[in-house]
Amino acid sequence: MNFAELSVWLNCLLFAVTAIGVWWAGSKLSIYVDLIAERTGLGRAFAGALLLGGATSLPEIATTVTASASGAATLAGTNLVGGIAMQIVVLAVLDAVVLRRKALTFFSPQAALLMQAAMLIQLLGWFIAANSSGEFFTFAHIGLWPVLLFAAYLLALWVIYRYEDRSRWEPAGEVGQPPESARDLKDVHDQAYAEVSTKQVGIYFGMAALVVLGCGYLVARLGETLAAQTGIGQGIVGATLVALVTSLPEVSTTWSAFRFGAYNMATANILGTNCLTLALFLPADLAYRKGPIIDALGPSASFLAALGIMTTSIYLWGVLERRDRTVFGMGIDSAVVLVLYVVGLVIYASISQS
Repeated sequence: MNFAELSVWLNCLLFAVTAIGVWWAGSKLSIYVDLIAERTGLGRAFAGALLLGGATSLPEIATTVTASASGAATLAGTNLVGGIAMQIVVLAVLDAVVLRRKALTFFSPQAALLMQAAMLIQLLGWFIAANSSGEFFTFAHIGLWPVLLFAAYLLALWVIYRYEDRSRWEPAGEVGQPPESARDLKDVHDQAYAEVSTKQVGIYFGMAALVVLGCGYLVARLGETLAAQTGIGQGIVGATLVALVTSLPEVSTTWSAFRFGAYNMATANILGTNCLTLALFLPADLAYRKGPIIDALGPSASFLAALGIMTTSIYLWGVLERRDRTVFGMGIDSAVVLVLYVVGLVIYASISQS
C-alpha cells in the first residue's frame, strides 16, 4: 500500500491506530515474561533484558530495517539513537504517575541493573566513536562498526547473565517493598494464569510479539510518509514521533510491570532494550544499499547518544545512592532526567536543522 497517496490526516489516523496496537500488545508482554521468569527460574532482570527487551524492540527492528531498505538512513539512525534517552524518560514519567511521591531507584536495588546501565553506557560510547570517526573498513557495503556494536551487545548480554546470580554488590539499609496494591495486582495475574501452562504462556508471548512487530512495520512506513508530507524532516520525525511510537511497547510493558510491583524487571526492560537498540545498526546496515549506514548519519546523532549516556548515568547514580527523596511527586533523579531530556531535544532540534 502506498501511504503517500493518502491524505496527511488519514495517515495521522492510521499512525494513531498502529500506535494503539503496539500499546495493547506490549501491555500483555510484561505479564507473560513475569510468569515465564517465575516458572522457569530466570532472574527477572535477565528476563527483562532478554525476553521483554527483545520483544519490545521488535518495532525498532521493523522500523529500522524498513526505513534503511527504502534509503531513509537518517530516519532509521535517529529512531534508534533517539529512542534511548526517550525510553529512559519513560521510567521518569512512570515514577511520577505510578509510584507517587516515591523514588523508583529506591525500589530497584538489584546489582544486575547497575551492570546493565554500565554496559549501555559502554555501547553508547562505541556508537559515538563510530559516528565521529566514520567507517574505515567496508565489505559489500557493510561497515565494520555495526558488526563491532553487535558483538559488543552479545558480550554485554553474557556479562549481565553471569552477573545476575553472582553479584558482589548488595544494597545497604532497608530494601523497599512495593505498594500493597502492586502485590495484590500481581496475585491477581498469578491466579488468572494458574491453569495456563508455561508452554501456552510462551505461545501467548509469541502472538503478542508478532502484533508488536506488524504494527512496528506500519509505523516505519507511515513515519517516513508523514516526514515527507509535513516537511518536518526525517531527523526530527525519527528522533521524536517514530521513536515515541516504537517506544510504546516499552511504555506499556513498563507500566504493567510497575503496576504489579516488578520494578527490577521494568527497569531491566528499558536498559535491556536500549542495549539491543544499538545492536540493530547491523541489520540496518545490511538493509541500507547506498553504502555504510554510519557514514550516512550526521554528527547530530552523536549528540543523541551523549544524551542517552547522561540520562542513563543519572539513573545509575540513583540506584547506587538509593535515597527515597522526591520532588514534584517523583524521585530527584527522575526529575533531573526529564529536565535534561527537554533541554536536550531543544538543542538537538537546533543543531539538526543548522
